[in-house]
Amino acid sequence: MDLLYAVRPMIKLLAFFYDFQRPLFKGILFISTCSIILYLLPIQKQWAFNFEKGKIWGYSSLYAPFDFGILKSDEAIEFEKKQLREAAITYFDIDPGVEEQVKLSYKSLFSTYVQTQNTRQYQLSYAYGLILLDSIYSTGILPINYSHQGGENVALIRERSERDLAYSQLLQLNQLNAFLNLKISPEYSNFKNAYYQLFFEIIQPNLIYNSAYSERVLEEVYNVISPTHDMVLEGELIVAQNALIDSYTWDKLHSLQVQFSTVNLNQTNYNWVLSGYALLVSMVVLILLLFIRKYRPVIFEHNTKMTFIFFNLLLMVAASTFVLQFFPLYIYALPVCIFPLITKTFFDARLGLFVHLLSVMLIGFVVPNGFEYMVIQLMAGIVTILSVSELYKRANLFISVFQITFVYLLAYFSFYIIREGGIQNIDSLIFLLFIINGLLTLFVQPLIYFHEKLFNLVSDVSLLELSDTNSPVFKELSNKAPGTFHHSLQVANLAEAAADAINANVLLTRVGALYHDIGKIKQPTYFTENQRGTVSPHDDLIPIESARIIINHVIDGIELAKKYKLPDRVIDFIRTHHGTSTVYFFYKKQLDQDPETNANDFRYRGPKPFSKETAIVMMADAVEAASRSIKEPSVELVEKFVIKIIGTQMEEKQFVDSNITFAEIETIKKVLIDKLINIYHLRIEYPE
Repeated sequence: MDLLYAVRPMIKLLAFFYDFQRPLFKGILFISTCSIILYLLPIQKQWAFNFEKGKIWGYSSLYAPFDFGILKSDEAIEFEKKQLREAAITYFDIDPGVEEQVKLSYKSLFSTYVQTQNTRQYQLSYAYGLILLDSIYSTGILPINYSHQGGENVALIRERSERDLAYSQLLQLNQLNAFLNLKISPEYSNFKNAYYQLFFEIIQPNLIYNSAYSERVLEEVYNVISPTHDMVLEGELIVAQNALIDSYTWDKLHSLQVQFSTVNLNQTNYNWVLSGYALLVSMVVLILLLFIRKYRPVIFEHNTKMTFIFFNLLLMVAASTFVLQFFPLYIYALPVCIFPLITKTFFDARLGLFVHLLSVMLIGFVVPNGFEYMVIQLMAGIVTILSVSELYKRANLFISVFQITFVYLLAYFSFYIIREGGIQNIDSLIFLLFIINGLLTLFVQPLIYFHEKLFNLVSDVSLLELSDTNSPVFKELSNKAPGTFHHSLQVANLAEAAADAINANVLLTRVGALYHDIGKIKQPTYFTENQRGTVSPHDDLIPIESARIIINHVIDGIELAKKYKLPDRVIDFIRTHHGTSTVYFFYKKQLDQDPETNANDFRYRGPKPFSKETAIVMMADAVEAASRSIKEPSVELVEKFVIKIIGTQMEEKQFVDSNITFAEIETIKKVLIDKLINIYHLRIEYPE
């Protein structure tokens, strides 16, 4: 007794810390999430106006807050670049070995092409051919299939010397005939064909386009292009209230918007802007926290699941800010809809949509044209939640990705024609980015597997794998406890039908029902469905010992489930399928022997079912097991039987933690009755 008094304060202290750590963890999770998001987001002043070309300026008159330049359009800058390229010098390297090789070939092949009996004429024609070769290579021969894009001036580089000349002075092989017609003097005209055939055979290009140096010089020229074409001075009127936004006004507003966030903040302004961001981020994260606490209390109490949700929120913000910082053009290629898909897979559609909404709001703070981005992503997110069902079916995933991509394309197209008033200059690259977005969304399956291993959660894909009755645990169950195996299959069929009737998780319910009794593998003969004949091992035991063996099949099942590394969502069905009910047969038997018997000695340890799925399995298990005791089943008997068993469970308050309604319980009763009637092939007896 003294030891008990000494230990009791310690137990209370441990209980206090256990109760305290849960809100403490939520606080740490909240603060760390807000801090990381603030670190990731670029802290800058935000543009506060929305405007479109051809629309009315609905705000008060806007004056320039500082001096800024009016930015040139992309088309104007590209036009200037084109002009500079056309005037730029193109650089070629001269390969001296080519000319030497050509002259050697000329020496060896000349006699083959030029034939004459006059020795002097032969020597003169030979010497004249060398003169023609020198003339050809005095400027140089361009590479085959070379396409010139530069200006008229070119530079030939040989070793460390550079020679400037006009591009028209360079020779291409297809110009050889015209060159010889121009160069060959009349006294050698009869050798023209021989020269042409010989030169065409031996001449090789000796110029190599120096792309690296030419492009480097061109980039230096590009750097002198001014990004602006006019200035707006501080205090100058940009647009008056209710004025029409024409092209020039739109250029000024767009230029101010682009340069607004780049203006350096002093320390005081930076602190204020940071405080604003901190308030907004804190509000968004707090709203998510309160939503989960009010509408998903089971998730709120589960630290791992809370970490999962906030981890995905951070992952989306991190990915978006990374793309915005380094590849801003590709922000629409980021598969944002993967995250509501993952959340829906592990939890439910409503939570997935809510997390998606808040995460898109966070990204909308910093992404260019935030309103348009948020609307497009929200529309795609809603379609994601509505369209994706049974993600483990590959066809469903492909169909959903197609729908998501189509919504992206249609939403962006709608915004574009509203903003621009036409489709003349629409950028096809954006549509390509949305298609890439859809293709990347297909990688949701590997990400689901990653989340399962990281957070020890289970998805429908894993549940489908667990439903395979050829797995080692089911082979062991069918070999050692065949009656229990058949009972589990029957319970799974009953529970699956009931779950489908009340829109519960059908796949989870079926898998939980299949595994709920695996603990009977340890001592199978102590359970009636595995016994043969009329002899029972319980005949040699006292009732309390028999009850202990029966009750322990729950603990044995949990241990076996952990051995086979079953997920907690499945183990929950093993824990709860008897709730806190009593092993009534042996309790009644002991009560007849000892009226002072304590009912708790014959009671399962629980917990009670805490979800609709676990409650369904509890009902189906009790009904299926007890139905075997009906000797002459009839429709009326089955109805009374089911109503009595489930009614007893309700009287014992086994379903108070399972968030299941009376209407849903009535629906489950009807389904179980109909299924049992079909199993026993019963028909209603009509009066004569």
